[in-house]
Amino acid sequence: MGNLLQAECTPIELAISSQVIEFNNKISHFDGLTNIIEKDLATLDLDKMPTGWRDGDVYGELQFGLTETEKRVPMMAGSVTANVDAVCQRCLGPMKLEIQIKPKLLLLDSKKPKDDRDEFEVWELTKTEFRPHDIVEELLIMALPLSVMHNKTTDCEALSSSADGEDRQELVRPFAALRSQMT
Repeated sequence: MGNLLQAECTPIELAISSQVIEFNNKISHFDGLTNIIEKDLATLDLDKMPTGWRDGDVYGELQFGLTETEKRVPMMAGSVTANVDAVCQRCLGPMKLEIQIKPKLLLLDSKKPKDDRDEFEVWELTKTEFRPHDIVEELLIMALPLSVMHNKTTDCEALSSSADGEDRQELVRPFAALRSQMT
């Protein structure tokens, strides 16, 4: 097989062969993730737009196997890391964000009864065949934070401004013009 991340397989094929998929891709290989990041970065001024953001790394390893119970259900575990550009919601400036996920999934057909194991999350498959790429992309999208902010106050322009306001940029007051029109 060529690129196992892109290949359509059945979960049982990958599980029985104890397949391990190592990958190192770019964000541009994940269309849905690229669209979300592009919409977020579109809010930046052109001079602040990060160059090459589509070349951010997405890498990891997925291991497939069968659960150790009597039902022997296909499962997928591993780790995925993505380095993405985002917009800080405090200072509205660009920032780097590392997303790390460690999936531990049962790959079940949506028509079959659910297996309740606490250590696994159930991933329902609507078709008998799937692409591991699609699961990785969906996991990354779900792991994106709703509100991205710099971790360090020194990195955030909104928090690193001096207390007396010397370096503070002029605040945007979107309703100031409306107030003057109302009076």
